[in-house]
Amino acid sequence: MSSPSPVRFLDRSTPPHISTLVLLAGMSALTMSIFLPSLPDMAAWYEADYSLLQLSVTVYLAANALLQIVVGPISDKIGRRPVILAGLALFCLATLGCLLATNVYVFLLFRMLQAVVTVAMVLSRAVVRDMVPANEAASMIGYVTMGMAVIPMVSPAIGGYLGDVFGWKASFWLMLGLGLFMIWLVRSDLGETAAKSGLTLSQQFSQYPELFRSQRFWGYALACAFSSGAFFSFLGGAPYVGSEVYGLPSTVIGYYFGAPAIGYMLGNYLSGRYSARVGINRMVLIGAVVVSGGMTVTMVLFAIGGGSALIFFGSMTLVGLGNGLTIPNATAGSLSVRPHLAGSASGLGGAIMIGGGAALSALAGAMLQPGSGAWPLLWLMFACGVASVLAIAHVMAREKQLGGLDAA
Repeated sequence: MSSPSPVRFLDRSTPPHISTLVLLAGMSALTMSIFLPSLPDMAAWYEADYSLLQLSVTVYLAANALLQIVVGPISDKIGRRPVILAGLALFCLATLGCLLATNVYVFLLFRMLQAVVTVAMVLSRAVVRDMVPANEAASMIGYVTMGMAVIPMVSPAIGGYLGDVFGWKASFWLMLGLGLFMIWLVRSDLGETAAKSGLTLSQQFSQYPELFRSQRFWGYALACAFSSGAFFSFLGGAPYVGSEVYGLPSTVIGYYFGAPAIGYMLGNYLSGRYSARVGINRMVLIGAVVVSGGMTVTMVLFAIGGGSALIFFGSMTLVGLGNGLTIPNATAGSLSVRPHLAGSASGLGGAIMIGGGAALSALAGAMLQPGSGAWPLLWLMFACGVASVLAIAHVMAREKQLGGLDAA
């Protein structure tokens, strides 16, 4: 785009302000994590087992992955703006249902419905790709998702404070208030950015095979999924390693959990600054090498007897850094394989990442057993990093074979 339109905040006749896209992308992360410190209080309030309340995470992730598959084609058909507004409105209704639920199973149902907020995350990326070319999209997505790295760091602390002072429902009241604010913000600042498809909705969904047949789409999607899979594996196994292997209290483990977020913020910043100059493929490759290389160094240190809690958790900064380089660039690449299916590609790619990450998180938890130490988790994360390198290497070989980014 040679002469981009000027951006005027709260003027939807111009492109949306980047802060609007950052807030949209962050809503899903906030909804995921802000209430987690209050789970024990929620279990007591509902007189239910803690393990039952933990399903509030599982059902949210499952619904999140499924919704990402359908959101993209719908937005390609009717536009980004109405789908985002409808998703935010349904999210507010679901949040109100969580607040009013007097039965734990009713709460879990509305909690699952809260996952509709994923439209904000999925389509904020598609909006970026609607506006700018692939390399510029990677830079802009890097800045947009940098905000998502901050939210998981601060939202549990905010939720814990609100829970201690006002009770567990305070986090959900905050979600409701933010949802209503986002509806106003989107109505005021976000105009339509997509050229609506002339296909019927069934025809729109029928175009998924066009993405399935693209080796480059799968390469980008799997590079993103495996790189983020290293982080999801960490989420599934790190609490066990921290508490059972190193005997750390939960508060210290909570502080250590900020290590990958710090690296992710730095990686997103570097993506935003250098992707347009370096190119998305090389940025994805660098990020994947950082993840696998960081895990290699960590495993060598453990093998020579230098393994410690500080080494283990500190090395996760490199995993976060690699993800910050890989995810925005691989996402921009997957959206650019078929630009007319950007919404579909965003949703399908997100579903692959979230679904694969959830499976790897569960696998990490299952692999760690008494006496195993941290090794099963280290091997799993290393394997994810190597798989990410192989995936983007295939994309680069495929583009060389076909002769450029516009090849099929």
